[in-house]
Parts: sequence; structure tokens; C-alpha cells
Amino acid sequence: MAGAEQYIMNCLDWCGIQPDESPLQGGPYVPYRQSERKEMYKKYALQLVESGHAYLAFDTTEELEQMRQHKKSATNPSPQYDHQVRNHMNNSLRLLPDEVKALLDANTPYVVRIKVPENEFVSFDDMIRGPICNDSNLLDDKVILKADGMPTYHLAVVVDDYLMKITHAFRGEEWLPSAPIHILLWKYLGWEHEMPQWAHLPLILKPDGNGKLSKRDGDRLGFPIYAMDWTDPTSLEITKGFKEIGFLPQAFINMLAMLGWSSTEAKEIFSKEELIDKFSIERVHKAGAKFDYEKAKWYNHEWIKNTSAQELLPAVQFILKDAQLDVSDEAYLLQVIALVKDRCTLLNDFVMQASFFFITPKTFDTEAVLQKWTIEKQQFFLELLPLFEGIPTWDAIAIESVFKELSIAKNIKIGELQMPFRVMLVGGKYGPAVFNIAEAIGKAETIARCKLMLNLIQ
Repeated sequence: MAGAEQYIMNCLDWCGIQPDESPLQGGPYVPYRQSERKEMYKKYALQLVESGHAYLAFDTTEELEQMRQHKKSATNPSPQYDHQVRNHMNNSLRLLPDEVKALLDANTPYVVRIKVPENEFVSFDDMIRGPICNDSNLLDDKVILKADGMPTYHLAVVVDDYLMKITHAFRGEEWLPSAPIHILLWKYLGWEHEMPQWAHLPLILKPDGNGKLSKRDGDRLGFPIYAMDWTDPTSLEITKGFKEIGFLPQAFINMLAMLGWSSTEAKEIFSKEELIDKFSIERVHKAGAKFDYEKAKWYNHEWIKNTSAQELLPAVQFILKDAQLDVSDEAYLLQVIALVKDRCTLLNDFVMQASFFFITPKTFDTEAVLQKWTIEKQQFFLELLPLFEGIPTWDAIAIESVFKELSIAKNIKIGELQMPFRVMLVGGKYGPAVFNIAEAIGKAETIARCKLMLNLIQ
């Protein structure tokens, strides 16, 4: 699919994962694109045909459909192209050599199918699931080379793993039914003793646990599935990714690692380096893990809280610039990030949690203030502003001291005054410690916002 290769590389780059080898940077086993290895696959497919472990199948789409309809029954609703069917089909096992030659001379399209043996058991050891044994009579003769000369996954993955000297093959558990086909291909190509170790990882399940998580679930339930935004090259539809929703890559990796794996330690937050150091295949679960978006956001919140303002600076600066805020003063922005990061679950939350540090709020929650507003509170703030003017060193301690002293003098509980003061500065009932907000935005802006709010209330 157009753009898919670059998209994968971009996702890896965002996660801080650099492949040792790839189509972009090369390596000792070039080429790395399957489309550029076409002749290799065909060579091994024909080798299997010559050794009698595969055959040419010339069946048309109509012939295949006729077979399925003929063999279909209540006990066999989805007939396979297997040892019971192959000798009745249009392939090189049933046809005479001269008939096969005539078809080839006429450029008749064909696929290559593996010839699965009858009455055998195909066994292998899985690092997660232990010994696995499959009855060959239950397997179908998979297509390993398509009519256009391109391999299917079954042949390509075996040839690539062998030629690239892969030692450990990790796949999702949905590939378990295909594993015996791969084992047979390794054996038939004479590479059985050079097979990698196998591990079939548990699936990420829907939130209710009923089936594999899919893009459709994300669309339906309102959470991302992809690491980054993906634009479908056909429909141009954009599917939101974790990055653009506001996840840190550290949190994304941490969250994924804990789906299907558990540590011996009584904690859940791990850096990438810690995960590398502590990972053990023995602690990978066999069962699939339900995806919990709220838990995913929890990981992100913890990472934002525990990441320094300096490290968060580039991402937050980009987000706030995109929101049309002037964040050119990096020293001030670092101060703001330090004040609000504990309140941000997603990076995009910095827009709401930090924008009032840079611009006067466009709206104020006057309704929340008016519910308990009194003439005495009005008078308090009218007298507070001149006192603010007289503060020589404008900092949170001095602001709070003047605020408290006047509240005591007016015999009004400070808690009843801090909420309206917060709304005056922020526009709503949120944000970090209100006196820290006042210190950050400065004396003139604090007084101006208080006056604006008092006028709105009147």
C-alpha cells in the first residue's frame, strides 16, 4: 500500500526504535523489500515443485468455486483445497506431463501450492506455549506462490528468515494455524536444522474481551488504534494515532509492553531501557489482553507527571504554537509546564491547562461565582486590588499573605474567596495553585483580570 513503508519507519522513529537493517539504510541481506526479491521466491517455489513437495495448480476462480459448492456440507461448511481434493482438480498432480507442458506453453496462469503430507503430525516448540502438535490431515495445501509470481506470506517469511539468518521469530497468535505449513517448508527446503525459535504472542483484545482489537473498534469507541495518524491512500480518510491524540512515545511503549507481559516488580512504569533489561519471555502471557483506553491514558498521565519540563518543552511548544499562542519565551514556558503538567493526561490538555498563562480568558464561569457571591466578597476584592498594587516583590508567598490577611480582617473564609479568584484569573474552576498562577501572569495582568471579572459580575 502506498506510503505504508514510510509510515512504519516514521512510527519506529517516534518510538525511538532504530532498525539495525531496513530498506532505507540497507544491511548485509539486501534487498529488504519483498517486491525486489521476487526471483528468489520463485526459485525456491520451483525447487519445491521439483522435489515433489509442491505442485502447479491451474484452477480457475470458477473451478474453485464449483469445488467449494460441491464439497460443502453441514459438517464441512468451508471446504479446503487439501489431500482429499487435490487429485480431482486442475493441477500438475492429476494432469499428465504433456498436459502440464501444454498449459505452460500457452501461458496459462497458475499458482504453486505446498503438498501437505497425509497422516503425519507436525510438531514444534513455542517459547510461550510450549510443545505444539498439528494433524496434517487438517491442513490445506496453501498457495505459496501467486499467479503474478509474488509469494504469499507462507513462502516469503520462510525464505526471508533463512536467508537473513533470523534466530527468533515473533508473531501474533493468529498465525498459529499457519505455523505447521512454515515448519513443513523449512523441512522440505532442507533448512530444518536452521529454523529460528518460535514465539506466538497473545493478541490485544477488544475492551470487552470478545475478539481481536480492530480499527473499527477504535472508530466505534473513540480511541486510537495506530501509533500515528494514518491517511488511507485510496479514500484519503485520516485515522487518528496515539501521537496526535497526545501520547508520549515512552508511555505508548510502556503501555504496549504491559499488554501480555508482567514484571516481577510491584510497579507498572518502566522506561524503554528498563523494559529491555527486565524482559523475559517466560513472563509473556498465553492469553490475550483486553485493551483499556482509560489505563492507556493513566500510563500517559504518569509519564507526563514524571517527565521534566525541559524534556516536555518541544512537544508542548509545538502544541501551544498550533493553538496560536505566543510561546517564544522558553524560560516562561518551562515555568508554566512545571506548574500544570501534573494536571495533563494527554499532551493536548496543555492547551486548556496552560493557555490562560499566555492570554486573557475569552470567557469566565460567572455562573459558578454568582452562586455564592455576596456584597462582602465584592468589597473584599475591591479592597484587595490596591493592596496588590503595593506588593513590592510579586511572588506567590507575598500574594497569598496579603490575600489571607485581608480575608481574616473581613472575617471571610479564605476557601470561599479562592474559587472566585481562580475564575477571575483562569476563566474556570481548574488550574494549579491560584497564587502561583497570579505570580506567573504578573501583577498588572492579575489586577486587570480581576477588574474584568468584577465588571462582568456587576
